[in-house]
Amino acid sequence: MTENTTTPSKTTEQSTTEDITRIAMWSGPRNISTAMMRAWGNRSDTVVCDEPLYAHYLKYTGLDHPGRDEALAHHPTDWRKAVEPLDGPLEPDVRVFYQKHMAHHMLSHIELDWMDHVTSCFLIRQPREMLTSLLPFVPEPRLEDTGLPQQIRVFEWIRKTRGATPPVIDARDVLQDPRRLLALLCEAVGVEFTEAMLSWPLGGRETDGAWHKYWYTNVTQSTGFAPYRPKNDHLPERFAPLLDQCNALYEHLWGYRIV
Repeated sequence: MTENTTTPSKTTEQSTTEDITRIAMWSGPRNISTAMMRAWGNRSDTVVCDEPLYAHYLKYTGLDHPGRDEALAHHPTDWRKAVEPLDGPLEPDVRVFYQKHMAHHMLSHIELDWMDHVTSCFLIRQPREMLTSLLPFVPEPRLEDTGLPQQIRVFEWIRKTRGATPPVIDARDVLQDPRRLLALLCEAVGVEFTEAMLSWPLGGRETDGAWHKYWYTNVTQSTGFAPYRPKNDHLPERFAPLLDQCNALYEHLWGYRIV
């Protein structure tokens, strides 16, 4: 079976690396990351790719996530092969390559130098809301399952190596005012905002990862960003220490968010 790298097919005439803004959006789980991919994917000048490191993450960790078998069968399990197309040539009309990444997929042995040609951004969510949404999928989450330590690792590496602070957006801010936050994000990465980012057609996409039927039910039924609603689900007391750890990391990133 042919591997799906989630990148668009190449043509004889291709955009050069210099022509393309490559956005690597680093999110934790149970965020609005797939809706954000829909927003960017609805632009006429943009192609997207969906969690290119997920299959490697599943193979290396041995975790039994929903859609594991499909991910391993259809996507590269070698992280070097997974990231290779992220800096490759694309079709001639492409000006933006949006890459949806889950930060917890960035395992400690994965080198960071491949990110030299991408503009990294960070999507965060209030930890209590994230954890209560994660529990049905990962009943006993660890700190590394939240993606927050990995977000901090990548964030601080970029600040050190590039001498600049990468853009950070909070899911609540986006849902409360999608037009404003997306316009600010576009400005931060150097592309023009378009109203096409605010809505999209129902259904799945060819660029959705092979795990989409397990994780993307809400998004495939959506046509835009849902209004923000506070999530007051109960978090069992045994997760209080984990919540405290998450809050400390989240607040560090939250202090840099675009407002």
